[in-house]
Order: sequence, then structure tokens, then C-alpha cells
Amino acid sequence: MGPVFFRKTQVDPAFAKTDQGKGSLDDYKFDLVPSSNGTTIRLAGSDPHQDLLASLLGEEGIETAIGPRTIEEERVDAPMQVRLFAGGRVVGPVGQVPRGLEAVVSEAISRLELAGRKTRIPVEVVRTKQGLRVDLLMGRTR
Repeated sequence: MGPVFFRKTQVDPAFAKTDQGKGSLDDYKFDLVPSSNGTTIRLAGSDPHQDLLASLLGEEGIETAIGPRTIEEERVDAPMQVRLFAGGRVVGPVGQVPRGLEAVVSEAISRLELAGRKTRIPVEVVRTKQGLRVDLLMGRTR
């Protein structure tokens, strides 16, 4: 029997190959705290939201507006949609957390709440070869 190869990232058939998002559990310690201040997660499913993201490009102080997952959402493993808080208003959705990284984002929100901080994760809108994308700056939630 030959060697077995495992795919490191999950592929979500709902999104184009260039819009799968990016992130790894390897970037986190055992308690889901980011290993470094530079740890990020790139959202999946941002292609349909290019016009909205273009209006936010270069804006400072953008943060997520993600509510805690309900028990029902956890039970059915529902995708975690991400909206943004920018310019004093909530906009979006602008994408979703890549499959398999929902627990990391939920834990970051819980950690911020327990520390008495705003439960918003800082965000950066970035230009890539494939278009505009949203990076969650997870390292800043440490």
C-alpha cells in the first residue's frame, strides 16, 4: 500500500478556487490564541462583494460585526458570515470565515468579551491578484 496524502486545507465547493479564504490552525496555540501578532485569516466568499469592499479600501479602523453563534448554528455547522463595522455603521456581509476556522473566531470573540474589550476583530481590506479580500487581524486579539 502506497503513502497516504492528506489535503491540508478544506475546499468549499460553494466558492471559486481563488476565493476559498486562507488561514491555518497551525497559527494558533492549544487554547486557540494566535501564536503571533501577525496572524491573519482571509475570508472566503468575497467575490460577490467587490463593490462594497472597494468603498472600504484604505479606510482605517474597520472591525468585524460578528454575533455569537447560536446553539442551532453550532449544531448544523452553519457558515459564519462576517459583516463589518466601518464609518459608524454595519455593512455587509462581505464573506465568511473559512471552513474549519469558525472555532478560532468564536474563541477570539469570547476572549475579547471576558477581557472587557470590544468584541470586534480588527480588519484590513487588501488588494490581491484575484480582487479585493478581507483579512481578519487575529493577532491583535491576543
